[in-house]
Amino acid sequence: MTFNDKVIYQIYPKSFLDTNGDGIGDLLGITSKIPYLADLGIDMIWLNPIYPSPQHDNGYDISDYKAIDPIFGSFADFDEMIRVGKKYHIEFMLDMVLNHVSTEHEWFQKALAGDKYYQDFFIIRDQPNDWLSKFGGSAWAPFGETGKYYLHLYETTQADLNWRNENVRRELIDVVNFWRAKGISGFRFDVINVIGKDQQLLDNPVDGGKSEYTDKPIVHDYLQMLNQSTFGQDNSSITVGEMSSTTIENSILYTRPDRHELSMVFSFYHLKTDYENGDKWTKMTPDFAKLRDILHVWGKKMSDGKGWNALFWTNHDQPRALSRFVDTDHFRVKGATMLAASEHLSRGTPFVYMGEEIGMVNPDYQSIEDFEDIEAINAYKMLLKSGKSETEALQILQEKARDNSRSPMQWDSSKNSGFCTGKPWIALGNHPDINVASEKNGEIYSFYKKLIQLRKDQEIISKGSYIPAFEDSDSIYAFIRSLGKEKLLVLNNFKDQAVSFKTPQEFNKADILISNYDNYIPGYLQPYQSIALILK
Repeated sequence: MTFNDKVIYQIYPKSFLDTNGDGIGDLLGITSKIPYLADLGIDMIWLNPIYPSPQHDNGYDISDYKAIDPIFGSFADFDEMIRVGKKYHIEFMLDMVLNHVSTEHEWFQKALAGDKYYQDFFIIRDQPNDWLSKFGGSAWAPFGETGKYYLHLYETTQADLNWRNENVRRELIDVVNFWRAKGISGFRFDVINVIGKDQQLLDNPVDGGKSEYTDKPIVHDYLQMLNQSTFGQDNSSITVGEMSSTTIENSILYTRPDRHELSMVFSFYHLKTDYENGDKWTKMTPDFAKLRDILHVWGKKMSDGKGWNALFWTNHDQPRALSRFVDTDHFRVKGATMLAASEHLSRGTPFVYMGEEIGMVNPDYQSIEDFEDIEAINAYKMLLKSGKSETEALQILQEKARDNSRSPMQWDSSKNSGFCTGKPWIALGNHPDINVASEKNGEIYSFYKKLIQLRKDQEIISKGSYIPAFEDSDSIYAFIRSLGKEKLLVLNNFKDQAVSFKTPQEFNKADILISNYDNYIPGYLQPYQSIALILK
């Protein structure tokens, strides 16, 4: 499966659709909505982890790689989901969390019990170094009663695996091949660029150890080996690596076709443009100039270097982009379609996060009690401790918490928006009017369908190069796609006001490929207007 012309839809399984009344979304719920997603036009569904897990980190702390958590269903449910997907020409992508396992995993439990073979599955030292956990505090925790310490770059119950041990690599290759045999052709590799820790694990007071374990050259070796032993044997496979604090240079290497590593990468710099002084837990209007420059630099350099981006505005770890970048009180529909066009017409593979296609916004939670994510709850306490009032702290969470994108998918205007009949695992969004039943024939959903189809119909979108345009504009994010003699100019107004601009002379006689407004006045963009002009 070539991935240039494909569109991937991300589902957070707990929040998509509950069919058994326990308040948690399940595999049968996903299966029942495959016809809906087929109508949208998507090619593949990415599921966040569905494996057994104590859920200390929302399923990214896996206790068994080769099973399905009963909260989501059974293998029979899984097989039926795959079967129905294939009937509608939709494939599935699973999350592979191969940097760490839950401390409840059999491997870690055997290591704790004294098994030397399994102790070498982990990174255990007599003394901790100065590395910091990405969840705060030391990246080391006591290894039982042994007096030693184990490495956990993330939550304390997520023990990092020792990729330098060939037995670990063999086990993880077996995990990927297990799911390939189950009919999976897509793999999203969680924080995959931190698997290559330096052997010496030196102290690093400058950056908490990041440079000792991020984007190390050996990661490329590991990925090539994984590719050759697993998904690289399938012409139809699609892979994406989530890259923590990566560089463009490494991302080109991860994704250049001749290197046989991954299909594409996720990077996150564009979603940190509303972090005041780099701090996520702040209220700040997104810095458009910074956003524009990041998108241009990544777009052009990845294009020039023959790398490939995974394009996205929202995922399970980010608040909804519509609430982030758009005045949703006045321009929800136009803002949603503009963001969609700015992504889907760019160079890379677009990801639609569930609910984006109907213009879902942040849930507007009114109390700390509405939040479930441990990161948000800890941040709330930290904000209060720093002197913020309860109101101020809540306002920051309302904008930045991961739960903003994890509120249940809203299907109709019935109780719990058609998500479940029982009590939902997390509060709904307080916007009951925004649901599939009311939006499916509306402007946003229809626009997404057009964009997805255009990527299949127009090679300039799926294969063209990326050239930055209007690089100094304080409101227009614009780029040119080029393929052979064809050129496509895409203009996106990120302002809630009309703006004027000078059309490049060569596009004066161009045709309109798509626009989110019915009318277009040359040299003039209405609030959140997006338009693509094509030259054949």
